[in-house]
Amino acid sequence: MKVWVTGSSGQLGAATVKHLRQYGHTVHGVDIIPADTTDELLDIKDKAAVEASAKGVDAIIHTAAIHGKHYELNYPREAFIDTNIYGTLNLLNACVKNGTGKFLYTSTTSIYGGALVDADKAVWVDESLIEMPRDIYDITKQTAEQLCKDLFYKEGLQTSVYRVGRFLPEDDNLKINHRLYRGLDERDGAEALRLALGIKFADFEIFNISSGSPFNKSETVLLKHSPKQVILQHYPQAEEVYRAKGWVFPQTIDRVYVCDKAKKQLGYDPQYTFAYLLQQ
Repeated sequence: MKVWVTGSSGQLGAATVKHLRQYGHTVHGVDIIPADTTDELLDIKDKAAVEASAKGVDAIIHTAAIHGKHYELNYPREAFIDTNIYGTLNLLNACVKNGTGKFLYTSTTSIYGGALVDADKAVWVDESLIEMPRDIYDITKQTAEQLCKDLFYKEGLQTSVYRVGRFLPEDDNLKINHRLYRGLDERDGAEALRLALGIKFADFEIFNISSGSPFNKSETVLLKHSPKQVILQHYPQAEEVYRAKGWVFPQTIDRVYVCDKAKKQLGYDPQYTFAYLLQQ
């Protein structure tokens, strides 16, 4: 399959380019920043350049974005709107014009926003949780998701959305803690996108993509107030590992990202999980 990947110099985009090539796909990476996974320097805000470059491809995987970290750096709202909304629309329109059949959009679990807050228990975050955007980043990602939905039903374009968990650079202690309930290894994210390339959806679909979690709904109150107790019930060996490495267990767990839908419909099976890191 010929696949065009945006944001190919970024963490998830680069992992996706490498992963797809390992499986024999012909991949063309585009980004505004050079990298060994980027074949062409291109700004998705340039409609004509996007249409010309994306001709003859079977699928577009869209990972490029102005991210939440840019909001903290005081990027203007216009930057988010221009890239995350208009840039995405340029890609979608290019698919229609060029006859590209499939468009995979990487969104964010940040889109759940205010719905992630509960003083009494950890929030169970599956795809039925209603999004409550908190800032311009969340708003533009939500809008782009709706554009994907519109083109699925109005243009017959096979669009689908992948709300990815956290994979920011962080120290080992924070990383392993996040893998328990909200983290994602970009290699698992790339595998989810690879799996999705081979599926034709009857309806517009949205998937949470994270490292998964050992927890269940009955544990959400304890997770909020006494997470170590719950963690050790699932992973008793973690006590010794954390002690040996000088790590600290999370004081509270406020949410649990659930990727059961992706496991069922995509065959997604994350490998780089809490259990994996515990053994390293």
